[in-house]
Amino acid sequence: MLKDIPKKFQYNSPVILTYTLICGAVLLLNYLTGGWTNIHLFSVYKTSFLDLMQYPRLISYIFGHANYQHFLSNFMVILLVGPMLEEKYGGKALMEMMGITAIVTGIVHVLFFSGGLLGASGIAFMLILLSSFVNIQKGKIPITVILVAIIYLSGEIINGLTANDNVSQMGHIIGGLCGTVFGWAITKGKDA
Repeated sequence: MLKDIPKKFQYNSPVILTYTLICGAVLLLNYLTGGWTNIHLFSVYKTSFLDLMQYPRLISYIFGHANYQHFLSNFMVILLVGPMLEEKYGGKALMEMMGITAIVTGIVHVLFFSGGLLGASGIAFMLILLSSFVNIQKGKIPITVILVAIIYLSGEIINGLTANDNVSQMGHIIGGLCGTVFGWAITKGKDA
């Protein structure tokens, strides 16, 4: 009976589950190194264009998290929404969307903001906005898309203007905008 237990589990969302496991391992590694890995490998920040680590950090920052609470808040959303999107759009397309979102957010951060950026918040917001397009019908604009955009993006804009915390509302906004663009592009492509 115990030998049948592993057969009951299904790795149902390879991209999302692998991303979660990598981020969990990076979080553990950060604790073991006293924060060294986040600073040097898993954060993106303004530095010289001659710094060769600047370029991989434009993507690697989405694997780092400041602490367990930061990790938990991102992955509660990612694990709830991600598998549905991976099933709908496919793992390869989802990975590409995550990569594009990471690079765009990283570049904007390096060009316009000081300090470091790390975490999966932009990816989480991309998935939230993208999920509102899942059941879209040809020629119709779902009210859920409008409501999700208004609620999440306006909240982040307000927080960006009023909050004095270490949260990157810019990352959330860019992630949400990327999710919206991807959703419209996929929907438009199906109409053709």
